[in-house]
Amino acid sequence: MTSVDYKLLNTDGTARRGQLQFARGTVETPAFMPVGTAGTVKSVTPEEVRASGAEILLGNTFHLLLKPGMEVIAAHGGLHKFMNWSGPILTDSGGFQVFSLAKLRKITEQGVTFRSPIDGSKIFLGPEEALDVQHTLGSDVVMVLDECTGYPATFEHAQQSMQRSMRWAERCKRAHKGKHGALFGIVQGGMHLQLREQSLQDLINIGFDGYAMGGLSVGEPKDEMLKVLSYMGPKLPANAPHYLMGVGLPQDLVEGSRFGIDMFDCVLPTRNARNGWLYTPNGIVKIRNATHRTDTDPVDKSCECYTCKNYSRGYLCHLYRSHEMLGARLCTIHNLHYFQKLMQQIRQSIEDCRFMTFRKEFYDGIGVEPPDVA
Repeated sequence: MTSVDYKLLNTDGTARRGQLQFARGTVETPAFMPVGTAGTVKSVTPEEVRASGAEILLGNTFHLLLKPGMEVIAAHGGLHKFMNWSGPILTDSGGFQVFSLAKLRKITEQGVTFRSPIDGSKIFLGPEEALDVQHTLGSDVVMVLDECTGYPATFEHAQQSMQRSMRWAERCKRAHKGKHGALFGIVQGGMHLQLREQSLQDLINIGFDGYAMGGLSVGEPKDEMLKVLSYMGPKLPANAPHYLMGVGLPQDLVEGSRFGIDMFDCVLPTRNARNGWLYTPNGIVKIRNATHRTDTDPVDKSCECYTCKNYSRGYLCHLYRSHEMLGARLCTIHNLHYFQKLMQQIRQSIEDCRFMTFRKEFYDGIGVEPPDVA
């Protein structure tokens, strides 16, 4: 029995408005998941994350396995209780670390052997081990272990990588039998549409609760990413949730939603907040810049987040220039709120069948030409 129920509420072209219903709560889609890699969304509390409008978080199998380790999390009764988050949690299987830690790992048919970035010790993560960790975490969405193909990749290399990921997906399906959590398969194949289609068909034949697009935003030009997304997004099974992994920029959320994506995650809103880059409907505000030193206005007059209601650009500029920790906290609160407000606007535009009008208004606001995607 699946641990998530996807309900389609409306469509506008290939854009979808829906709901994901979990035992731990309902997630309105399209949805953005803040990233809590190590059991925390950096610098803010779970209550502040919830206040931003977030309904589901992302955690990471590999990093939580390293620190604090499964013994600690199991003693707390799972990741939800450990980090005090009552809503659903999706966990990445560690497949992205196969890409990001390429210099510290060796791939075989059995799985991946890593050298720990902490102490250099050997860590083995195969499909069964990745699933076992996620079951210990108590994940509501469990991701299969895959090989995230880098860019560029020849057809032959991408094919070999994709086929290994499909064999691992079958092993994950067997390892998940009878366990808690919705199991999502991951479409791979690099920038090669033929391989992407074959990967999706293989996953459909195995059968999963949801389908993710992996191996995008790994260094490819934006037009290449959109080529794959626009081609493959509408081909994902209509009765299951669609997840675009590790993406992205506000523009990516708009384009992904256009092509039927229901779930997104990315570190950008929190990472850029710590660097003093704040998102607004009129583009990015770089709060460190001297022009903000005497500015008494909030970051965004139309924003209802705690930061914009209580603090000025001048104060935030002071915090950053003084290297005060409060600056990162307040700016993270704002960016999280901006991303959730954007998703709410996307959902409403699909409900009202005016998504393409909203898309134009969004790009007009940030002063960027929309991408030329058929």
